[in-house]
Amino acid sequence: MTKVLIVEDDPNIIELIALHLRDMDCEVTQCTTGPDGFNQAKNGKFALIILDIMLPEMDGIAVCQKLRALENFTPILMLTAKAEEFDKVMGLESGADDYMTKPFGIREFIARVKAILRRELRKVQIEKESTEALFEAEGLMIDKSKHKVVLNGTRLSLTPKEYDLLILLAGNPGHSYTRDQLLEQVWGYEFSGYEHTVNTHINRLRSKIETDINQPRFILTTWGVGYRFSDEILPT
Repeated sequence: MTKVLIVEDDPNIIELIALHLRDMDCEVTQCTTGPDGFNQAKNGKFALIILDIMLPEMDGIAVCQKLRALENFTPILMLTAKAEEFDKVMGLESGADDYMTKPFGIREFIARVKAILRRELRKVQIEKESTEALFEAEGLMIDKSKHKVVLNGTRLSLTPKEYDLLILLAGNPGHSYTRDQLLEQVWGYEFSGYEHTVNTHINRLRSKIETDINQPRFILTTWGVGYRFSDEILPT
């Protein structure tokens, strides 16, 4: 049975989404504060976390950031009553996989949940099929089978989206992706208007894998288009 954690302080919303999740044969765990949600997420094995931003004692952004810092990559769908662009960007850049603004339609909520679970299932299947490193050159090693990225012998701590961006780009060296294409393929849905979120993730990824971010070796800019992984580096 699919285990889902709901971290939300509104009892009406908890009751609504828990009812529909159980209709999807999900096992639901509920908490109403940030610290409780963090501890449940850290110690439990969930397929998905439904996380409100406005929570008592610790907000959802902090919960998400702390989980990602522990390399907990459980998919997170954030909920909030705030609709400002800043809040959406903060949610996504903290490591969330999707974002919904209250009030939301239950059909859209179910569709988002199913899409996230499908993406995670595909990711697990792909990683099971991969037994070799995707890429290894100039000190950088990407091992999909272990969900691991190593630079000069040191394992890097990447957020889920940083890792997914790297996997997509490194898996298709020389292919230039627009920001819209990266949003669609990495975030899994069209998020028009938030191309700067891609820029932020690329910059953070470069800061972790490049010796000099002003002269990158791996992730290159295709001017007027977007980004590409260098095809001039020969794997070892």
